[in-house]
This record gives sequence, structure tokens and C-alpha cells, in this order.
Amino acid sequence: MKAIATLIGRRIVILDPEEGGKIYSEGFYGKFYAMPKPKVPEISRELELSYFDALYLLEKGKIKIVTEENKEVSIKELEDLAVKEYENFKEAYLVYRDLRNKGFIVKSGMKFGTTFAVYKFGPGIDHAPFLVHVTRYSKKLDPIEIVRAGRLSHSVRKKLVTAYVNPKTGETHYFIFKWRF
Repeated sequence: MKAIATLIGRRIVILDPEEGGKIYSEGFYGKFYAMPKPKVPEISRELELSYFDALYLLEKGKIKIVTEENKEVSIKELEDLAVKEYENFKEAYLVYRDLRNKGFIVKSGMKFGTTFAVYKFGPGIDHAPFLVHVTRYSKKLDPIEIVRAGRLSHSVRKKLVTAYVNPKTGETHYFIFKWRF
């Protein structure tokens, strides 16, 4: 049975605490209210999903999203909403989906100034070894941005990865930067 998520304004929330806990435990999706990094995956609480998590779970058939008026939200409608709310959403989502499909846990990297923080096992279990910055294929890499991001990632003991999606092939490519002193 699919968990029901509700689109409330611009937020996507699984209101049923048991369903929220089940979805979280299946891959550390979303975040619980008033609990930034739970230490155990078995928690029953309302769960807010990011656009990335919600679209991925919707595509995988794990959730159903409805509006407050109980109208079902399609994949296309959710994607359109996310594109309006999140700059570079399409490219970032393709990278998110690629990382998730490879078995990684993907969370927001905003506090590190990157697109994603990527875990091998999950928040509260291990520290994210990678910071992934998604860039557009056609955008030139700015050396100052790379150095700035590299210094930050080095100071928090994480590897800096730049990712882009080739628009012709749809393949995701990753470049990892290693800092030597």
C-alpha cells in the first residue's frame, strides 16, 4: 500500500506518523518535525518530504500525493511545481535519482553551500563523505568557486564532487576534487 502525502501550500507532508516512519526507515527520506537527525530509523512522526524525495518516491510508486482538497498530484504536476520553486531542479533531480539508484542516501547540502550531502549509510549513522554540487552542462566551472567549495569541503572532511547531466545522452557525470597540502 502506498503512503499518502499531502501537498500543503509548497510543502509535501506525510501526516500519518506510522506511514512517515515507514517511508523514512526505507531510505532516510524526508525529515521529521523538530527532529533534525534522528539516531534510529524507526520513528513514528509526521514526515516532510523534499521535492527530490517526493518525486523519487512518486516515480517508484511508494507514495501517492494529494492536495488538501484530495485531488491526486501527478508526476508531471509535481515536477512543474518543483521547477518553479527550485532553480536547476531538472538537472539536480537527475543527479539525485542517479545517486539514489546507486544506493546512496541523498540529503540537502545547503548548509555546506552545495546541492547535496551524500551518505553511504544515512544521517545519524555516518557522516556524509561527499558534497555534490550540481551544475549545468553548458556552464563553465569557475576556478574561484571550485577553490571556495574545496576549502569548505576539506574543512568539514568531505570530498567535493561536481556533477552534471549530459543533455544529449542523459548520462550523469561526476568529477571529484582531492585537495593536497
